[in-house]
Amino acid sequence: MNLGAPARKRINRPLSSSEFRCVVCGYESVGKTQLLASLTGRLPKPESFRGSTVACETYRDGKLSWTDTPGIVRESETFATRAAINEIDSADCVMLVVRADRAAEQLPSLLDATAGKPGIIALTFSDRVSTENMGQVEKLSATLGVPIIPIDARHLKADEAIAIRDAAKSSMISSSRFPDSAPNIEYSFPSFTNAQENSSLEKFVSIPLVAFVLLLLPAMTSVLYANRFADWVYSPLIEILKPALARIATWPSLPAALFGGDYGLLAMFPFLLLYAFPTIIAFSVILAIFKSTGLIDHLSHALHPFLRPIGIGGRDLVRVVMGFGCNVPAIVSSRACHDCSRGACVSAISFGSACSYQLPATLAVFAAAGIIEMGFIYLGILTLTTLIYLRFTTPKVLRLKTNALVTSAKDSLTYPSWRYVWREICSTLKQFVVMAFPVFIVICLVAAFLDKMGVIGALSRALSPLLTLFNLPGDAASAIVLGSIRKDGIAIGLLESAGGSLKVALTTPTQVLTLVYMAGVLLPCLVTIFTIAREMRWKFAIKLCTRQMLWAAGFSFCIAWIGELAF
Repeated sequence: MNLGAPARKRINRPLSSSEFRCVVCGYESVGKTQLLASLTGRLPKPESFRGSTVACETYRDGKLSWTDTPGIVRESETFATRAAINEIDSADCVMLVVRADRAAEQLPSLLDATAGKPGIIALTFSDRVSTENMGQVEKLSATLGVPIIPIDARHLKADEAIAIRDAAKSSMISSSRFPDSAPNIEYSFPSFTNAQENSSLEKFVSIPLVAFVLLLLPAMTSVLYANRFADWVYSPLIEILKPALARIATWPSLPAALFGGDYGLLAMFPFLLLYAFPTIIAFSVILAIFKSTGLIDHLSHALHPFLRPIGIGGRDLVRVVMGFGCNVPAIVSSRACHDCSRGACVSAISFGSACSYQLPATLAVFAAAGIIEMGFIYLGILTLTTLIYLRFTTPKVLRLKTNALVTSAKDSLTYPSWRYVWREICSTLKQFVVMAFPVFIVICLVAAFLDKMGVIGALSRALSPLLTLFNLPGDAASAIVLGSIRKDGIAIGLLESAGGSLKVALTTPTQVLTLVYMAGVLLPCLVTIFTIAREMRWKFAIKLCTRQMLWAAGFSFCIAWIGELAF
């Protein structure tokens, strides 16, 4: 595994009294996050750096900041790591985190990425290295010219923490730099003293069908029960808000529209509170347990051959299912992906994840049309078209056979660390509140303003003539426009206020299916679009929306006319 030409040398920057930054790189499941959390005792701050689209997390540690880059999972992500190190020019040093029992596999490619840069190496899982092998660590340190500090990230000792900080600071002002090119020698790395064959349980969970069920069943169950909880609490919460909404209705027209009505801030607040937060918590727990036990590596290895041809991985599939609760936390959670694979993950969520607003609205329309069984056909078509869409839109490098997983599936499963699970929940909630909540507020105000100014009605009238291409009546346009703003707008645009019948003349089941598919998939909702833009920049968001709109229109055209001919 070669990262290509060595990274350019960083121009030396004198140490000053200001804050110092150390970029932390390594493979997935090596203990980077655990190490930084133990070292600083703080939650990370999400951060993106100028000139780079890589999403990082920064841990504050006095005058020293540790910037954690996404862990490498697939072969293609080693290139992204090199780019991240090159682009984060504010870094004073680089800390490579590698496992003692996997050092021979992990170090060579990382050394290519850090050539000529000041830095240190943290050797995690040092408890798996015998005492007699520690001498090899010292020899390797002398060969590379940088400090190597063996640690146990799960139980970081005070003297180990001090050694890491001192080594990082001293590397900024000393000659401790990674070699310009990896020494052409056979390294003698510490051996894994507790090597053993996978147990029957580990072999069982690595069976592809079992892995698929284990990956999806907890996720789908969480979405189901999170949505049921939201449905149960929704009516009482609406009753609590009714007096406030009634008072808002007496305000002047514009403020009343901004805070009440169909799109106002207070009117939309229950959706964010009830449908997003339970989903976030549930998936944070699931992902943290999967990662803490090592189960996610076994599942990813089992499913990778089946998911690689469409450009996503096992972890991405979990996030896609998470999007069936709410797209926003699923997209925020993709910060753990590298830039090269994050776009594919976000595209899959945006196109194929029918959120807890969209799916119930879709089923309500089918029920009103007397074809509730069409819900299964809808989900099948949504799955099939998402697979086709990803197959032709994801970067080729993600679909190559050479894009193998670089994480190991040989490690034993362990009991979960509940401290780690709790920290992951807190970190995810913090990211959601900081990143997504402000976007939600802005979108509510923007959508309410557009509705008040008549823009939504004008868009519906402009779209109406085009619907003949899809064998749909012109008055169905409002459902598509409303569904592109908020996904339950599908029901708002199609159902009578009593909810028992359709207010648009759709004469065949194919027309109903075409309309709800097009309204649900043509564009992500506004909250999702702004979240994507904030997370990955407007250029990516505009490109994604344009591409999704074209593909969704093409699929809708096929559904409309193939269905008409077949039925």
